[in-house]
This record gives sequence, structure tokens and C-alpha cells, in this order.
Amino acid sequence: MRQQALIKLPGISLNLVTHGNPEHRPLLMLHGFPDFHYGWRHQAPFFADRGYFVLTPDQRGFNLSEKPAVIQDYSMDRLGQDILQLLDHVNTGPLTVIGHDWGGAVAWWLAHHHPERLLQLVTLNMPHPQILKDFIRHHRPQTFKSWYMLFFQLPWLPEWILSWSGYVHFANVLKEGGKRGSFTQDDLKHYREAWARPEAMKAMLNWYRAAWRFPAGYPQSPVSVPTLMFWGLKDPHLVSEMIQPSLDLCSQARCIRLKHAVHWPQLDEFEAVNDHLLAFLRQADAST
Repeated sequence: MRQQALIKLPGISLNLVTHGNPEHRPLLMLHGFPDFHYGWRHQAPFFADRGYFVLTPDQRGFNLSEKPAVIQDYSMDRLGQDILQLLDHVNTGPLTVIGHDWGGAVAWWLAHHHPERLLQLVTLNMPHPQILKDFIRHHRPQTFKSWYMLFFQLPWLPEWILSWSGYVHFANVLKEGGKRGSFTQDDLKHYREAWARPEAMKAMLNWYRAAWRFPAGYPQSPVSVPTLMFWGLKDPHLVSEMIQPSLDLCSQARCIRLKHAVHWPQLDEFEAVNDHLLAFLRQADAST
């Protein structure tokens, strides 16, 4: 059963799409940039059919969710609080949080600051944010790959370029970040509709602008919840050398490396991701 609703929370309204029976164990799937809930199209129905209640919100600034105008409203603390408020609204207990790209950054934040809300942490092509920050500063190959983050700090120009000619550049960003066939023409139609919503382009880019101006802090203690990382080894944006340092910041973690996946493992190798993820979820099911 698929349901969709605009959830009015203190200070923000978020579009939430759910799959499955609300009485079943919840899974939270957090999309990245420039995505929205549709990015979990190969996971949400799959796991609902296997006895889970899957929550796939549009995060603040994306698609049908509210789009504040102020850059500071996209700080990681605000983004994390959005999810905590959403979980309070849905009234879930501890759950597995699964995040890709920027959604992975929010998932890392939740695991560090509110481990009591998580049973498990799963990230896809998102290193620990502190490791990413260090590599951008001190690891030349990653510094070069992250040039676009600096470009996104400019006012209006990134919005204009990415919106030009029916979002052709943005569509190319998706296609170049995934395997051939991961994004069909029908998929791109859905993405263009999401990008074309009023103020969406500026709001999405404000995630990068806020990260630059209002960096998040992380405790010195390691992530305590069981953690599974997925990593597409052909990612053009992130070096795989960040995997091990990220694992080292967790007390119990491992990484599944997918040699044929690019930046979108949940699309590029969705069958393998689903199988590995299901096995990981069953571990928590067996212990509860």
C-alpha cells in the first residue's frame, strides 16, 4: 500500500511517501542531491512486500516539500531535526535509517547525535562527513572531484546553468553518475518535474551553501549502531580511499564494494543492494 501526504511539522512541511503496513517495522530512506523520494523506486516496494513499513520523505527543499529561502535553514542541524520531528509525528520506535549521498550525511548525523533512535545505519556512496571534509581539504584527487561544491557557492549562476534548456545539464549529471540504463527517459521526466517546482533549484543548492557556511559538528565518540556502507567503485565524485577511515569511526561496521556501480548503487546494482540490505535487516530482526 502506497500513501502520500504533506506532513506539517514545527517550522517545516515535508512530503512523505510511505509503502507498506504501518504496523510493520519501519525503515527510513533518505535521498540525496538532486533526488527526491523517487530515487528509492527499486527499494520501497521491494521492502514493503517483505514486511517493512518504508518511509521515503522529500527532504526540505526538494520536490513537494517546503523550500525555505534562508541559507541557514539548510544547516545539517536543521536537516537532522526535520527527520527527528517526522519520526515523532509518525510515532516510530527505533528504526533502520538508509541514506544516499546527502541523505547519507543526514543519516550519519542522526547516528552520531541520536543513536537511541536508530537500530541500524546504512549509507550509500556517502563517507562519514568529517572524513569527506578532511579529504576535500587535504587529498588532492578528492579536492579536484569536489570543485562543483565551490561553484555552487556562487549566487544565481549555478541555478541558471543547471536550469538551462530544460535542465539538460542536470539530466546529464544524473546520467553520468549512474550506469547506462539507470535513468530512463521516463525517470528523467519525473526529475524534471521535481526540479521545475518554484524555488526548487535554489533550495537544493542551498544544502551545499549551508554546509560551507554552517558546518556541522560531530562527537569524538564512534558511531555505536551497527553500520553498513555500500560503495559504487566507479563513482566520479568520491574517492574510495574514504571508505576505511569512515569505517574506523564506527564501532561495528563493514562496507560492500560494488565494482560495477557508479554514484547510485540503489539504481545501478539494485538487486545486489536489495539482497545485501535485506540480509542486514534480518540481523536486527533476529535480535529484537
